[in-house]
Amino acid sequence: MYRDKRKIYALYLIIDIILIGFSYYLAYFLRDNLHFIPISMATFRQYSLAFILWGVSLIFFLNNFHLYYTDRSLTIPQEAYLVFKAVFYSAILSAVIIFGFKIEFFSRIIFLSVSVLLFINLSSWRILKRIFIRYTIIRGYNNFNVLIIGAGRSGKELADEIKDNPYLGLKIVGFLDDYKTDAINGYRVIGKIQDLEKIAQKKFVDEIYITIPSERKVVSEILSKANLLGKTVRVLADNFEIPRYQVKINYLGFLPLVSYYEKGIHGTDSLIKRALDMIIATTAMTILLPLLLIISFLIKLDSPGPMLYVSRRAGRKGRIFNFYKFRSMYKDADREKETLRHKSEVKGPIFKIKNDHRITRLGKFLRRYSLDELPQLINVLKGDMTLVGPRPLPVDESEQCQEWQLRRLDVKPGIACMAQVRGRSDISFYKWMKWDLWYIDNWSLGLDFNIMFWMVPAVLKRKGAY
Repeated sequence: MYRDKRKIYALYLIIDIILIGFSYYLAYFLRDNLHFIPISMATFRQYSLAFILWGVSLIFFLNNFHLYYTDRSLTIPQEAYLVFKAVFYSAILSAVIIFGFKIEFFSRIIFLSVSVLLFINLSSWRILKRIFIRYTIIRGYNNFNVLIIGAGRSGKELADEIKDNPYLGLKIVGFLDDYKTDAINGYRVIGKIQDLEKIAQKKFVDEIYITIPSERKVVSEILSKANLLGKTVRVLADNFEIPRYQVKINYLGFLPLVSYYEKGIHGTDSLIKRALDMIIATTAMTILLPLLLIISFLIKLDSPGPMLYVSRRAGRKGRIFNFYKFRSMYKDADREKETLRHKSEVKGPIFKIKNDHRITRLGKFLRRYSLDELPQLINVLKGDMTLVGPRPLPVDESEQCQEWQLRRLDVKPGIACMAQVRGRSDISFYKWMKWDLWYIDNWSLGLDFNIMFWMVPAVLKRKGAY
């Protein structure tokens, strides 16, 4: 295994060195050949020393961000973001050296071109690599056999997450539990905790997941047995549902401590998020204007009524605002809502029907591809909503939420949210609320970009769209 990791490290490093050299040469070549006015340029050889120093610092940062081995838990946007950080930091360091020491022959255009090309080339091959690895993993290559200790609610949720993320290559062989015997999500309880050694060897278990961390004596015994068997053990945190906190492991002397610290959207983060909302929403409105006009025209042709559907929604801190969508139902369809509420196919205060007779022909198409949501870009520009955040509920439905669910109103509602990429309308109301709170507690700009990236396949698959 160690030799394989060294080979992978060496392969990734060689590919990076080739692409870094190619990026430098291409930037110089383009500057030297694609210009309208003859210019006097230093030779590529004169640039070489600066390029070598830049390359060495870039490899240092790439290695520092653990980009010379494949972390299966990383998403494609997360890995691309790490490449961006490595290129950015190395570019800053190189700029200090190049322009601080006044190396006058070094063109600023070449400097910018190199930075862009490095990011494109180094992230592109990693994206292709990750797509290929996921393809092989999903088809069974290099999977890990997983044994879950504990068949309770935590064990079930863990099994759900493993099932929803097949690219991780985790294959559940079963559960061990001293009190339950019923199958969980199609996986059998194959023994009691005391049978760990026998079952781990019989089922060729690679990793053991413990979902009963409060049982300290039992966990200690499992760790001792797993150590003798040479198996990796992962323990689900006791308080994984604690709100508003991130979990971090640190040490006081030799004693490991689990720290919970507040994480949220505030201060500079809030300003950056708002700035990105304005930039992206303005750009999207400009690019999509012809499509918006065509959809508006088709709605008027398809059925009588306004182009936009406006409803009152609960926003941040419970503030009420006008929420815009393209109309996908017949005019005055809301009047039938109460008479149809008993047909709702989702548990909880929300109202959803798969085959709603009130939806127009065009409306079905708009909903299938989420095109009816595009006018919410106006809500983003007005400041009522953000691009990514918990979906806003109608006022009457929001008033029926339980107290713990109201914390979703601590932030602005969004066009895209975690629940949409996890199943859209097919997800239960309970899980929808849990994902909203998870998003708030784990927010970062990287997570926002991930959700926007994940929304594309979620919309194209049309799963849960009605």
